[in-house]
Amino acid sequence: MTIELEFEIEIKYIDGNVELEKMYGEQVPVILIDGEHHDFWKVDPIRFRASLEKHRQHR
Repeated sequence: MTIELEFEIEIKYIDGNVELEKMYGEQVPVILIDGEHHDFWKVDPIRFRASLEKHRQHR
């Protein structure tokens, strides 16, 4: 059984944003889940899904 997780994605480009470039620099892409750092450089779909499920359980 597959459980689909609904979520919204907000894409922010750091080019030209000095603050974000300083924070993330070479780590792009960076993934945050509700403002908390999750991952960077590469998206691991299995790990991402598990983190979303865990986050939903703690709400």
